[in-house]
Amino acid sequence: MPDKGKNSKPGAAAAPAPAPAAAAAAPAPAPPPGDKPEEKTEEKKKSEQPKDEVGTRKGCRRYKWEFKDSNREFWVMGYAEVKLISLGCLIGSLIMFTGTTVHPLLTLIITMELSIFTFFIIIYTFAIQRYMPFILWPISDLLNDLFSSTFLVGAAVFAVKTRQTMPMHYIYGVILIGVAALFALIDVCLQKKHFKGKKVKRHVLIPPGKDKQCEKPKEGEKPGEAGKGRAGVPPPPLPPPAKGGKK
Repeated sequence: MPDKGKNSKPGAAAAPAPAPAAAAAAPAPAPPPGDKPEEKTEEKKKSEQPKDEVGTRKGCRRYKWEFKDSNREFWVMGYAEVKLISLGCLIGSLIMFTGTTVHPLLTLIITMELSIFTFFIIIYTFAIQRYMPFILWPISDLLNDLFSSTFLVGAAVFAVKTRQTMPMHYIYGVILIGVAALFALIDVCLQKKHFKGKKVKRHVLIPPGKDKQCEKPKEGEKPGEAGKGRAGVPPPPLPPPAKGGKK
């Protein structure tokens, strides 16, 4: 009987031995909370937008970027300065014509050009043209400068021909009209920078695998062989067997 009791105690003590192994295996699923910083960094990368493009900006963020970019382009390229100088010359010519009798057609041309110049200044300052892409604004501005220069030159010639005696204020007004026409021509030269280096992209919507099919066949080549490369060239003939070789 005592021997049986001694043999049963070690067996009972050996039974709870696997418990520490189970406890050691329990903390294994703890790492998932450590993935949160990586997710935050990915979200920050997604929220970062390029400085030279609109990106995915919407609402007020897009308007802020469009406002800054439009004003930067409008003032740095010289369009704003030229338009403001021509606008000031036209206002000065109206002031000079107040004390003398002027033909109503002359005042009509000056006020029309004043309204058009102010319209383009407001459009480019508040970036309204960025939200109306269906209008080709560089081309419309270029045509406006051409027409305004011709109208102002014609107005200056008409002002000289309609008066036999011209006081000094009248002469100053005509000179200011000519200066406004000159700066309108300068604006035409500045507008040409929009079209330099811009080429029409061809085959933009074609998948990359089909770009070779659009190539034209060369002279002396069949149309079906235009898209084929080296695969269409037949292999060279094998050389004839040497004399005295093994049969």
